[in-house]
Amino acid sequence: MPTSSKTPPAPRPEKSVVGNRSCYPSATPGRAALPASILDGLQEAVVATDLQGTITAANAGVGRYGYTPEELVGKNLADLYCGEDRGVLAKRAIAVVHEKGRFEGELRGRAKSGQAFCVHLCLALLRDSNSVPAGMVGISIDVTERMVEDASSQEQGQSVFSAPPPVLREIDGTQFLIASPLMHKFMGMVDRVASHTETVLVTGETGTGKELVARTIHQSSYRCHKPLIDINCAALPEQLVESELFGYEKGAFSGADSSKPGLFELADKSTIFLDEIGELQPPIQVKLLRVLDGATYYRLGGHRKITVDVRVVAATNQDLELAVAEGRFRKDLFHRLGQFRLRVPPLRERPEDIAALAQHFLSLKTREKSFSSDALAALRAHSWPGNIRELRNLVAKLAMAAPGRQVTAALVLAELTGEQPAESTTRVTVPLGNLENMEEQMIIRALEQTSGHRAQAAEQLGISRRTLSRKLREYGIGVPVGDQPASLGTISEEQQKFFRAKVSLPVTLRNAQGKELYAKALNLSTGGMGLDEVTVPSAFAGLLDVSFPLPDSETLMQVKGRLVWADVGGRAGLRFVVVDPLLFQQLQRWTSRKMKDEGWEQPC
Repeated sequence: MPTSSKTPPAPRPEKSVVGNRSCYPSATPGRAALPASILDGLQEAVVATDLQGTITAANAGVGRYGYTPEELVGKNLADLYCGEDRGVLAKRAIAVVHEKGRFEGELRGRAKSGQAFCVHLCLALLRDSNSVPAGMVGISIDVTERMVEDASSQEQGQSVFSAPPPVLREIDGTQFLIASPLMHKFMGMVDRVASHTETVLVTGETGTGKELVARTIHQSSYRCHKPLIDINCAALPEQLVESELFGYEKGAFSGADSSKPGLFELADKSTIFLDEIGELQPPIQVKLLRVLDGATYYRLGGHRKITVDVRVVAATNQDLELAVAEGRFRKDLFHRLGQFRLRVPPLRERPEDIAALAQHFLSLKTREKSFSSDALAALRAHSWPGNIRELRNLVAKLAMAAPGRQVTAALVLAELTGEQPAESTTRVTVPLGNLENMEEQMIIRALEQTSGHRAQAAEQLGISRRTLSRKLREYGIGVPVGDQPASLGTISEEQQKFFRAKVSLPVTLRNAQGKELYAKALNLSTGGMGLDEVTVPSAFAGLLDVSFPLPDSETLMQVKGRLVWADVGGRAGLRFVVVDPLLFQQLQRWTSRKMKDEGWEQPC
């Protein structure tokens, strides 16, 4: 019951207790307090946040969406909503509250189980006794049923709220699953572009499916009766790119015993797909620009003019605008290629696809197993820096590792973090991460075994030295030129399972673009660390420069690492990839001391 106004007011705490669901603003002197039991009795969800939208408390009403109040503490309010609505809340709604004191609107989200919901959110500003903004309080009124009823009353009988049904396309023998509204909209754009003849530039992160988009464009065009001609511009030696693209005549160079048409000739009246277009060298860029402008060209060593009717679709995971600014890519070619530009959304921007794709990939491996609801929630919480390729590889490992008919959340988290799941004591050891992580580890080990000698390392890996050099640039691995020993240290999988010590350390992460993020380490091992306050994990995918002070010493650790998982609450797991041997020895000695101090035995 509310207390009387004569009851002495409770003393104001200096700080609110984060995580206590009853820590809503206390009553001011002379006013009645509102007990937490009243708030917990409401069916609607009520949350309190700080001025940035981070949840500090919640009532029991959040249980209708599958959460406990304690689970939501520390998460950002915007992360509970989907797609564009998430951006509306994060960028617009909070700013409106700061400016006007209040925001109201209808937003779409997904419960912990993955079920869609729609709420009318009222967000209001909280002020302290001095009228200084101290936080925000929001109440979510569920309007899902009303939205469904409104949709069913429409003449077409189609829901304006429910996502379109999943669509499975067959592209050159590969199944292309489309489940999220964002991808339905994107593929609609792809189909419209396919009916034109202009060049198309497909951009997107690695693993998003750019090649499938290019093949879709060809199959949906009037040129589909002829085969698509494709080439990976990064896979060919520099001296062979021109002859492959434009052909050569007999005697044009040593070994040219006969004439050979180029890929542009083979693609006449069809489509040519130039993958990794950003890897083309400037001389080839000039000739490609002339062909795109409709000019005739000559085979290498030839005198006969050749004219072709070819549609060009190019793809890259590079920032070509940055390459233009740095002089690595021609500005005129960039604009000529980008008559239509299509950006394939990364997997983290379309969470509806994660569960659908995971179940699809699992069904391809085994139809006897399925994901639990908690496992699907764990998959949706991951940032997927490797996108669909990473998800497919993870599901393949889960299909083999799951002992029963159901893939559990514990097993998913174990594979994402590299830790041993509690329910399994015997499992096949697999390298951590996706295929790119494995490739990176193999390269580092080969360089270590050959003392940094690139030619020997390339021979050991079964690739050319040029390919190895390109991979070193991609992964940001620095190796001294020549035969001098390289300053590299690698972390094996067994070492990653070793002791993790609790710490509280400042950590600086710097990505390839030089952007820095300041986080906090919660635990530390010789294989990596658990982080908190990783607010934008999507901006820190790929190889990172990591620096932090080694506890109980004056050593500043400077290593290279990768984020292997992250959740919406700012927690993340970081795996060390490259460590200087001397620094690694110091880290190993420190962890050994911590193990002995806490009574642990050294693993055999």
